[in-house]
Amino acid sequence: MLRILIVICIGVVVAGLTIYATTLESSAESRFRVAFFPNVAHAIPVIGMEMGAFEKSVGDQVSLDVRLFDSGPQAIEALFSGSIDMAYVGPGPAINGFLKSTDGSVRIISGAASGGSSFVIHPDSHITQASDLHNTRISAPQIGNSQDISLRHYLTEHGLVPTERGGSVTVLNIANPDTYTLFVKGEIDAAWVPEPWATILVEELGGHRLFYEEELWEDGVFASVVLVARQQFVEENPEAVSSWLEVHNSTAHWIGENPAEAREMFNNYVESELGRAFPDDIIDIALQNIHFTTDTYDTSIEIFAERADALGYLGRNGYNLEGLYMNERQDGPSR
Repeated sequence: MLRILIVICIGVVVAGLTIYATTLESSAESRFRVAFFPNVAHAIPVIGMEMGAFEKSVGDQVSLDVRLFDSGPQAIEALFSGSIDMAYVGPGPAINGFLKSTDGSVRIISGAASGGSSFVIHPDSHITQASDLHNTRISAPQIGNSQDISLRHYLTEHGLVPTERGGSVTVLNIANPDTYTLFVKGEIDAAWVPEPWATILVEELGGHRLFYEEELWEDGVFASVVLVARQQFVEENPEAVSSWLEVHNSTAHWIGENPAEAREMFNNYVESELGRAFPDDIIDIALQNIHFTTDTYDTSIEIFAERADALGYLGRNGYNLEGLYMNERQDGPSR
C-alpha cells in the first residue's frame, strides 16, 4: 500500500507543476529556461541538474530557470508562448511543435533516449495477441503523444478500430497516474505507457508486458525523447547552448556506465523537488529498459510523422519535415 501511495502522490504532484530552479533576480541577466519531466526517460536533464553540471555549464552570468511539466504537448505550448527556450519531449510533440511553429522555429537539437515504452496487460485480462483486443479498454497518455501514436498505429496494423471511429477498442487518453488508478480498479484491460509507469504496473500491480515497444522497431531502436529548442534562442546563445549539449552528451554516457549511482541521483532529485521518490527497485528496472543517447534516430522520427499523419494529427495538407533538425541539410523528407 505504501508503494501505491507513493506513486499516486508523485503523479498528482507532477500534474500541472512548474518549478523554478533559480529565481530570476535581475531582468538584466541572461535567462536559460528549460523544461523536462521528472520521469526516467528524462534522466539526462534530471541527473544533470542533480549533479549541478547544467547549472555550471551556463555560467555565472546566466540565470537557469528549470520547469517541470507532465506532458510533451504542454511543454510545446510553453515554447510557443516564449515562456521556455528548450524542452525534452517525445518525437510526436516535437514533430507537431516544428510543424505548428512560425517558420519551423521549434527544432530538434539532439536526441536524448531510445526505448522505454511497453504494452502492459492487466493481470485479469486474457490478452495474449492483437486479435484479443476486440472490445477492450486501453489507455495511453495524452492524445498525439508518442505512446498514443504507437498504440493507434498498432491497432490499425492489426485491423482494429477505436470506438470513436466505429470500432470495438476504447482508447482512453489519460495521465499515467490515472492509468495506475484504473489498473488498480480493474477498469482497463491494457496500457501503452512509458517508464517508470510500465514497470510500476508490472511490479506493483501484477501486469505483464505483451511486448516492449522497441521490439516493434527495426534494429530495436527508436527515438523516445529528443531535445527541442526555439531557433532564435539557439542563434542568440550559441555558446550557452553548446555548453549545455556537452553536458547533455557526457551525462548520457555517465548514466550508461553508472546505473546504481544514476538511480540514486534520479531519486534524490525527484524527492527534493516533489517530496516523494519512486521505489529503488522500480527505477533500477526502468533504467535498464532505456538507452540514453544523443542519437536522434531520424528514420524513426520520420516514421512517427508518417503514422501521426495517417491518424490525422498533422492536418489535412500533408507535412514537410525540411529543417526539423537545427543543423541539417535543407533537403528533409516531405509528404
